[in-house]
Amino acid sequence: MEKRARRADSERTAQAILEAAERVLSDNPAATMEQIAEAAGVSRTTVHRRFASREALVDAMTLWATQQFQNALASVRPDVTPPLVALYQVTANVLRVKLRWGFAMNAHPAEEGVLTPDVVAQCDVFFRRLEESGALRPGVDLVWARRVYCALIHEAAQDQDSDDPDALATRVVDTVLGGFGKPGLTVS
Repeated sequence: MEKRARRADSERTAQAILEAAERVLSDNPAATMEQIAEAAGVSRTTVHRRFASREALVDAMTLWATQQFQNALASVRPDVTPPLVALYQVTANVLRVKLRWGFAMNAHPAEEGVLTPDVVAQCDVFFRRLEESGALRPGVDLVWARRVYCALIHEAAQDQDSDDPDALATRVVDTVLGGFGKPGLTVS
C-alpha cells in the first residue's frame, strides 16, 4: 500500500513538473530548469532527478502531449460517431490539447511530434468516412484535405484573438467544409 502511495505521489510530481514546464516555456522558451522547478513547487534537484536534461524534459512533455492528442482523437470514437459530429468533436478536443500544450506540441517537427504514423492513419480513415458519408465532394484528394485540416488546426491554436476551442473548432470545420465539402454544408 505504501509503495503504491509513493508511486502515485511520484506521478503527481512528474505531472506537476510537466505542467509547470509547459507554462514556463510557453512564456519564455529560454527558461531554466530552476525556473521550471520553482513554478512546479519542487527543488531543482527533483526536476533533474526525473529529467536528466532540458532535452529529456521537453521530450517527456512532447510524449505527454502526444498521448493527450491521441486520447482527444480516440475519445470521440470517430469510427462510429456520425462523421460531421465527429469532425467537430475531434477538432474541438484537439484544439483543447493544442491550446493547453502548445509548447510541447510544437517542440519537435511534425514528423517527430504528435502527428505519428498512427495518428495520420486514424485521420485518413476519418476523412474516408467523411467522403463516404457524402460530407465531402466526390473526388476530393483526401490526403490533401487531411493536411489542410491539420494546418488549419495548427493555425487556429496560434490565434491570439481567441482561446475558445469551440469557437475555433467551428471556424476550422466551416473552412474545411467550405473548401472540400458539399456546397452549403456547415456546422454553424
